[in-house]
Amino acid sequence: MLFKLALKNIKKSVKDYSIYFFTLVIGVIIFYIFNALDSQTAMLNVSESTRDILILMNTFLSGVSVFVAIVLGALIIYASNFLIKRRKKEFGVYLTLGMSKRRMSTILLTETFLIGTISLAIGLILGVALSQFMSVAVAHMFEADMSKFAFVFSAKAAVKTIIFFGIMYIVVMIFNTIAVGRCKLIDLLYGEKKNEQLKVRNPILCLVLFTISCVILGRAYYLVTVGFNVDQIFTPKDLVKVIIMGAVSTFFIFWSVSGSILTIVTKMKGFYLKKLNSFTLRQFSSKANTMVLSMTVICLMLFLTIVLLGSAISLTRSMNQNIKKLLPKDLQMVSELYISDKDVMTALKENGFETDRLKDIVSYNSYDAEGLTMGDTMGEYIESALNMYTFVTEDTDETIMALSEYNDFAKDFGNETIELADDEYAIVCSLDPVVKARNDALSAGMKITYRGNELKPAYPECKIGEVQLNINKSNEGVIIVPDSAVEGAKVLKNYIIADYVADTPEAREDMEAYVASFVENNFQKKDTSWDEWYIFYTSKDIMKAGSIGLGAMATFISLYVGIIFLIASAAVLSLKELSESADNIERFEVLRRIGTDEKMIDWALFKQIGMFFFFPMLLAVIHSIFGLKASSKILQIFVSDGMGFAIFITALIIVVIYGGYFLVTYFTSKRIIKG
Repeated sequence: MLFKLALKNIKKSVKDYSIYFFTLVIGVIIFYIFNALDSQTAMLNVSESTRDILILMNTFLSGVSVFVAIVLGALIIYASNFLIKRRKKEFGVYLTLGMSKRRMSTILLTETFLIGTISLAIGLILGVALSQFMSVAVAHMFEADMSKFAFVFSAKAAVKTIIFFGIMYIVVMIFNTIAVGRCKLIDLLYGEKKNEQLKVRNPILCLVLFTISCVILGRAYYLVTVGFNVDQIFTPKDLVKVIIMGAVSTFFIFWSVSGSILTIVTKMKGFYLKKLNSFTLRQFSSKANTMVLSMTVICLMLFLTIVLLGSAISLTRSMNQNIKKLLPKDLQMVSELYISDKDVMTALKENGFETDRLKDIVSYNSYDAEGLTMGDTMGEYIESALNMYTFVTEDTDETIMALSEYNDFAKDFGNETIELADDEYAIVCSLDPVVKARNDALSAGMKITYRGNELKPAYPECKIGEVQLNINKSNEGVIIVPDSAVEGAKVLKNYIIADYVADTPEAREDMEAYVASFVENNFQKKDTSWDEWYIFYTSKDIMKAGSIGLGAMATFISLYVGIIFLIASAAVLSLKELSESADNIERFEVLRRIGTDEKMIDWALFKQIGMFFFFPMLLAVIHSIFGLKASSKILQIFVSDGMGFAIFITALIIVVIYGGYFLVTYFTSKRIIKG
C-alpha cells in the first residue's frame, strides 16, 4: 500500500517538477561521461608520449570527480528539501488522517529510493550513449587513429557513479527522515499562507555597507588587473586576501541591495504603482532577503564558471593555432657549444646518425652577447615590460644571431626575412609584453653597441616570430646583426631544424623512436661525463602532444567543473522559484479575483523569475570581466589572440543552460499558478 502511494506521488510530481528529475539525470550523465574517459582513451591508437598525457588527464579528472560529487550531493539535498516543502500540505493531510510520522517517513524513503533508481538508470543509459561522442571528440583532439573505434562501456565509471550517487541518496534519505520528524501539523497545513519574512533594513546602513563593499571590491579588481604580479599573486597570503575581499564584498552587496531595494522603489511612485510592479517587487524582495548567502554562493559559482570556461576555451584555441604556426618543421636539435666543441651535424655524423633520413636541414648559431643586455637595448622602456612580465630583467643577456643565418632559417621556418645595412640591427620577438617595450625603444631610435659596432634600428618595430620550435609565443627577443658584426664572436649554441623523410604515420613514429634512441644512446650515456658534450632535441610530435595534452586537461576539467557549477546554480534558483510558485497559487488567484488580466499576471511572473535569475548573474559577469583579465595575464604566453571567441562560446553555453533553466522554470511556474 505504501509502495503504491509512493509510486503515485512520484508520477504526480514528475508532471510539474520535471526540473528536479532532469537535474538528477543530467548530473549522472556528466559524472559518468567524464569518469568514462579512462576507458574510452585506452582504446585510442596514440603515441607513447600522448598515452602518458592521457593517463595524467584521467588522473586529474578522477580527483576532480570527488569535488564534483560533493557539489552534486549538496544540490540533491537542497532539491529534496524543496520537494518536502512543496508537499507540506499533503503531509499535513496524512497526519490529520492519522498516519504516523514513521509511516510517512517510509513513504518518503521509498520515493527517494525510486527517484534515485530511476534517475540513475536513465542517466547511465544516456551517459553510456553520449560518452561515445566524447570518445570521438578526444580522438579528434589528439589526432588518434579511429580505425579500430568500437562501442565502449566503462564498468569502472558505472560502478563509481552508482557508488557516489548511492551515497548521496542515502544521505538524502537521512535528511528527509529528520525533516519529517520535525514537522508540525499547523505549519504543514497553513505554511503556504505565510510570506517569507520581509525585512526592510535601514537604508542609511545599507548605503554605507554598499559603498564600503564596492570600494573593497574595486580594490580586489585592482589587485588582479592593474596591480597584478605574476610571481606574487599565487602566494597563499595574496590569494586568500583577494578571495576573502571578493566573497565578503559580494555578500554585503547582496545584503544591502536586497534590504533596501523595496524602500528605494516605493519612493518611485510612477514605477512602483504601475501595473503589478508593487506585487512583483515585494515578492522578489521577500525572497532575496532570505537568500543573501545562497545568492552570494551562486554568484561566485557563476563567476568561476565563466572564468574557467573562458580561459580553457581560449587556451585550447590558441594552442591549436600555435601548433599550425609555430611548429613548421619536424625536428630541432641544439648543441651547447659552451660545453661541447662540436656542432650538431658533426656530432651526428661522428656517431653514425643516418642523416639521409632527414631533409631540408638548416643550421644556424647564436652568439655570445658580450655584455649586451636587455637593459641596453630597451633603455627606460624596459619598465613597461617589467610591469607586465616579471621574468624579464635588465641584466639578462641578449641572444645574438647573424643576418644570413637568420634569413636562411626564416625562409624555411616561415618567418619574414630581414634586410640590414652594416650599421643596422633588427629584433625578432613574439612575447606581447616585451614586444611593446621593444617597439617603443625601436621607434625612439635606440642605438646599441655590439663588439665595438654602433648599430641603429633598421625597423621601427619588432619582426614577430620564433627562432626555434615552440608551442607558444614566448620569444623575448633575438637581436639580428650584420654578418660582419659576429666575425670572431664566440658561438654559444648551434641549432638545426629539419623534416623527416617519412610519408606515413607509421614512418613518422619509427623516425621519432629512432631519434630518441640515438640521442639517449650517444649523448646521454651514464658512463660519459655530461661536461664533455651535450645534444638536446625536440620534435613537432613531442611538442604537439604536450600542447594538446595541456589544452585537453584544461578544457575537460573546466567543462566538467564549469557545467556542474552552472547546473547547480540554475537548479537551485529554479527549484526555489518553483517552490515559491506552488506556495503562491492562492496569491495569484486573488489577483485574478480582483480582475487582473491573465497576460499581466504572466508578465509579472516572468519579471519576478527574471529578476531572481538576473540578480546573481549580473554581479558574476562584472566579476568575470576582471577575472578574465587576470586570467589573460597568467596565460599571456599561451594565449595571444585575445579571448573574444572564448567569451562568445562561454556566453553561448550559459545562455543554453542557464537560460534554458530560466525558461523551463517560467513555463512550469506558469502552469503551477494556474492550478
